Amino acid sequence: MSHQPFTAAALRGAVDLSSLKRPAPPAGPASSADATSTAGASGVVIEGTDASIGELVGPTVPYPVVMVLWSPRLKESADFVATFGAVARRYAGRFQLVTVNVDANPAILQAFQVQAVPVSFAFLQGQPVPLFEGVQPEAQITGVIDQVLALAAQHGVTGTVAGADAAGAAPEAAEEPPLPPLHQQAFDAIEAGDLDAAAAAYREALAQSPADTDAKLGLAQVGLLQRTAGVDLQAARAAAAADPADVDAQIVVADLDLLGGHVEDAFVRLIDTVRITADADRNKAREHLVELFEVIGTGDERVAKARKSLMSALF
Repeated sequence: MSHQPFTAAALRGAVDLSSLKRPAPPAGPASSADATSTAGASGVVIEGTDASIGELVGPTVPYPVVMVLWSPRLKESADFVATFGAVARRYAGRFQLVTVNVDANPAILQAFQVQAVPVSFAFLQGQPVPLFEGVQPEAQITGVIDQVLALAAQHGVTGTVAGADAAGAAPEAAEEPPLPPLHQQAFDAIEAGDLDAAAAAYREALAQSPADTDAKLGLAQVGLLQRTAGVDLQAARAAAAADPADVDAQIVVADLDLLGGHVEDAFVRLIDTVRITADADRNKAREHLVELFEVIGTGDERVAKARKSLMSALF
């Protein structure tokens, strides 16, 4: 089964949820599946169906929604849903996870035109954002969700799922220690869409404590959001494809890939750019790749792997 991430452009305009209307409810007692999807609509992890999906991911939903298409016939698929559910509960309602059994809901499978499951998408104000195809480790799920939430904040989608506590949010989530003042200031600025203020707060935190790794990571992530704001994905990819040695063009697409959760794609693109360039161009690509390492976190296994590839490209 493929584990490759999607490109957002591949899905844009391809998903039509207009046909997934809720039919009139049948007479008599509801089935257990119907009861689950209706009663759990306010929970952190809920079951989506052909009848309910249009409402669950629609444009009026005030929080990010992540949908996973899966099949109980595939054990790894079911295990992935369980892992994703555990991640969702730790976020205590900052996003809602909608799981869809494609065996029981063929209209959704057809609407999303996927060839294999599990497949994951995010929805912001009704717009689908492809995340990844295939089973992913928990660390990668968490990293992608953090990027989805940052993107959601940039677009003002900052609501919280009702009934998060009842859905099984971990008790420790409510008892998290408060952030340091400047970190809280940066977080509030991100939620308000003021990236310049967030960057300033993180810079001040680093000025006060140069060893503050959380501030360094936060500043790198805010920088990524600033660089990609308003960038046309289609045009950026076309420019990068037209000239593989154009470092600036490759950097733009690498940033967009990283923002979309396609971490390895972003790293490989810049490593390949290092290989085919020289002097100032090569150094620029290398330095930007190192900046992206900071966005993900230097302890991430994907960063360690990319560092080895970068050394190979340089020497």
